[in-house]
Amino acid sequence: MLKTMRKHARFFYFLFFIVILSFIFWGVGTLDKPTAVSVAEIGKERITVEEYWRAYENVRQQLRELYKEKFNEEMEKKLKLKETVLNNLIDERVLLISAAELGLKITDKELQDAIMNDPRFMRDGIFRKDIYFRTLDLNRLTPEMFENSLRQQLMLVKMKRLIVSVVDVNPLDIKKISGDEKKIAEEMQILRADKGNATIRSYIDSVKQKMKIKVKAELIT
Repeated sequence: MLKTMRKHARFFYFLFFIVILSFIFWGVGTLDKPTAVSVAEIGKERITVEEYWRAYENVRQQLRELYKEKFNEEMEKKLKLKETVLNNLIDERVLLISAAELGLKITDKELQDAIMNDPRFMRDGIFRKDIYFRTLDLNRLTPEMFENSLRQQLMLVKMKRLIVSVVDVNPLDIKKISGDEKKIAEEMQILRADKGNATIRSYIDSVKQKMKIKVKAELIT
């Protein structure tokens, strides 16, 4: 079991760090509820209890699909799932706040391209406006709500790309890689991903030190 978990360690990072916002059909309804109870406050930003539990259940569903019957209470405890989901929601807020301070923007063209290339809104490989509106309606979302959330998702991707754009692979690390051309390419990709993840982690930690963060962990125990 532990060997399997180590094998997918990089996937866990991707899962916990990306899926929370990439599964866009949840949580957006809490943004306009100023009276909602907050489980965390990051500066002036809030993460509501409702938003947290929806994110938590979404991640659990992803893990169930990945590990099938192997995903159980024991694995969840080893992963510290509740704590991990909350920490990554906070990390995402930190990145979004930082992106705003840097003046990063998602253009209308970028937003439109993301929507029109989303397979959920396609039929036979072509974007269908009727499917788009019907999908939103089924999820009780207005186009404005969905597009605002999608802008956040795209902003996270843009911010992470900006952070890792300075990452380079050390020549000494390259010398340690051996094997055929395909294996070397795979190892290089893993090496860059590891360095990129470490750079993002370091950036978030440095920004957090300058922010006022309040967490009410007792609300999710």
